[in-house]
Amino acid sequence: MKLCRPLLLLVGLLFGLSSSGLAATDHKDFITGPFKEGRDVTKACLQCHEKQADDFIKTQHWNLKGVPNHVKGLEKSTKLYGKTNMTNNYCTTIFAAKEGLPRESCLRCHAGYGWNRNKFDHSDKTRIDCLICHATKGYDRASVGCDIDQKGIGTGKVDLVVAAQSVGQKPTLKNCGYCHFYGGGGDGVKHAGLDSQMEVASRKLDVHMAKKDKGGAGLVCVDCHKAPQHKISGASSMMAHYASRVTCEDCHSGAKAPHKTSKNKAILDAHAASVACQTCHIPMLSRAQATKTSWNWSDVGKDIEPQEQFDQETFQKRKGTFTWNMNYMPVYAWYNGKIERYMVGDKIKDPSKVVTMTGPVGSIKDKTAKIYPYKTHTGDQPMDSVHKYLSTFQQYQSLWVHYNWDKALKDGAQEEGLPYSGKYQFVKTIAYVSAQHQVAPKEDALQCGDCHMGSKRMDWKALGYKGDPMTNGGRFAGKKK
Repeated sequence: MKLCRPLLLLVGLLFGLSSSGLAATDHKDFITGPFKEGRDVTKACLQCHEKQADDFIKTQHWNLKGVPNHVKGLEKSTKLYGKTNMTNNYCTTIFAAKEGLPRESCLRCHAGYGWNRNKFDHSDKTRIDCLICHATKGYDRASVGCDIDQKGIGTGKVDLVVAAQSVGQKPTLKNCGYCHFYGGGGDGVKHAGLDSQMEVASRKLDVHMAKKDKGGAGLVCVDCHKAPQHKISGASSMMAHYASRVTCEDCHSGAKAPHKTSKNKAILDAHAASVACQTCHIPMLSRAQATKTSWNWSDVGKDIEPQEQFDQETFQKRKGTFTWNMNYMPVYAWYNGKIERYMVGDKIKDPSKVVTMTGPVGSIKDKTAKIYPYKTHTGDQPMDSVHKYLSTFQQYQSLWVHYNWDKALKDGAQEEGLPYSGKYQFVKTIAYVSAQHQVAPKEDALQCGDCHMGSKRMDWKALGYKGDPMTNGGRFAGKKK
């Protein structure tokens, strides 16, 4: 590996200032390799970018946890929550295997090499995978967002020299997509509208991320999810912590305020007091590719003939049954910036009722809340019948190979430091996953009749209204704001 230290320092300075408008540095002239593994590339990066590495190891993307700053009831908590100690109703937990090893395909999108809950050294900057976020050529993860392909490096299938030389000014859509398009174990599984089709999106699919030659704005993720000191902005209902929020108003305000030229400006602006931008501008979910809408773990180990929905299988023996949907209407709910969230070990008061894994907080009486669109993901999960909490389970061997729920639950409880009674049952769960992507062109935004005048899109009574507010009055009718 041939490196010119003075040149690298200069380049590092320029690269560090790239966000202020300087062009990205061409690294071909001073990075030559060879590299045997990803960490060798990182060591080269650190010669100029140690400050960036110091910033990165403090972020949620590196540590996968943070102080819960938008979870109702945990406002005063100082405990760190994240992927390592939270659960969901998709794959449930990322660590349900012996010795703290992440199970196959989960967590391997982590921007580091050799991630392990029990042994991984978060202070070791050489373990940062710079390439997954910054390489534009020659680098790929094995399969859908999984760990680096070491065999591919040995055979030349993954060319680390080409990858290191190709680092760009900022992460591309594909860079972010390595992980975020494949959340939940597959393309488009978890987040409706966040899938690999965004790489080739037309303006009709997404006005923001469609390329300019397709009539879109040509934006990439970090244009909105800005990352000062590598702290990527955005608040996910799947996580307890966020660095900063991203809002439509970040761009669409002031001189660029929406509805300026609309003949219905007054009506639309009045709606904005109670209706989020996404509600009108994301009229349908997963318009290019199907997303998973339910997952029943209780069917693991059964002999069920899989069917196909939208080119997706409805059953896997080691994972259970699924349902999928595509180009369908969202569910609408009030949201004030807080979420309710099931945490590992939380008691379930009534197992006969659906357990909310994550959901928006707000109501018609809450003036800070607005109506937002959501994908709902339902399913069932095991609960300890005596201790009344959702059980984590060891998946790789006990469940996926032997289909032994009792052993899987025993091993999973031990891994999480929770008691296991030996008795379990399945309870129904639901997660509300916010719809934020695949923003339609303004001409495809919802019109009056899409929500009012007899439309079934909105469940007005569920939202707290007496009926259609067009005829019954809105929540601020007759009240002083």
